[in-house]
Amino acid sequence: MRGPSGQSASVDPIADDDVKQRIVRFVGQASTEITPADERRLPELAKWLPTSTAVYVAHTRAASLGDVVRTALAVRRAGFPATPHIVARRIANALTLRKALAELRAGGLDQVLLIAGDSSEPVGEFSSTLDILDSGALEQADIRRIGVAGHPEGHKGIGSILLWEALQAKQAYADRTGATMHIVTQFGFNASAVLDWEYQLQRHQIRLPVHVGIAGPAPLPKLIQYAMQCGIGASLRTVMRNLSAAGNVAELAITAEQHLVRLLATARASQIVAPHFFALGGCIETARWIGQVAAGAFDLDPRSGKLSVRN
Repeated sequence: MRGPSGQSASVDPIADDDVKQRIVRFVGQASTEITPADERRLPELAKWLPTSTAVYVAHTRAASLGDVVRTALAVRRAGFPATPHIVARRIANALTLRKALAELRAGGLDQVLLIAGDSSEPVGEFSSTLDILDSGALEQADIRRIGVAGHPEGHKGIGSILLWEALQAKQAYADRTGATMHIVTQFGFNASAVLDWEYQLQRHQIRLPVHVGIAGPAPLPKLIQYAMQCGIGASLRTVMRNLSAAGNVAELAITAEQHLVRLLATARASQIVAPHFFALGGCIETARWIGQVAAGAFDLDPRSGKLSVRN
């Protein structure tokens, strides 16, 4: 792991019993996601997740902003804190944005996740999350808890300098307005990259808490498919070169279990406060897995550090 100066940062290993307790506490703070198509599965989701679990509503290509709003309100009625995605490049105009935010706020929601979106061209006047922040629409709607995106392994369409400048601008917005802001990172396959990126946050004077994105349980081919769509960087290329032995590549964390162990097996101060599990293998499968880990229903091998969820 590297510190702010680029030099290796020393970390101390933690006893296995302590690691298990850290994992239980950490996953107990988890959030996850559904799509508007998953709305009918909310009663089943509630069987596995405590009602304190934040459930994000993804704005998929097949959904409209209205679908996202409707589903987020249903999540709220189901008893979960709801966090709808607000995708800048899919919003037609400022009036559409303000109406959606007003409907969310009237329904008791006070948190959103802002992302730019993967469209090459915006459908309206918003090209980035900074455009939405600068519009004043969130302040007008009294939505004061805001998630923004982070990219520990970079972004396929945006250079490193611009990514850091954007995060610094979002930190400045939080400082200026008093909004409660956090970062939700893209998932990846390299836990070490996440820890290196965390040190870079400090170097760039970004103090926002981090909800680290982790791919929930899913077959490796599906993980690779989603990673290609999301433009995840160097670790994906390493996986593709080492498909036959991906689980043995030193810095890779292919499974959610590997990510948790590598993130939490060393003692360090951290801006990483919670995990956000992308439901790539399905929202119910991911919820079931979260519930089992949060309940401590897993074994941690003291020699290999391997985490195995009990069936």
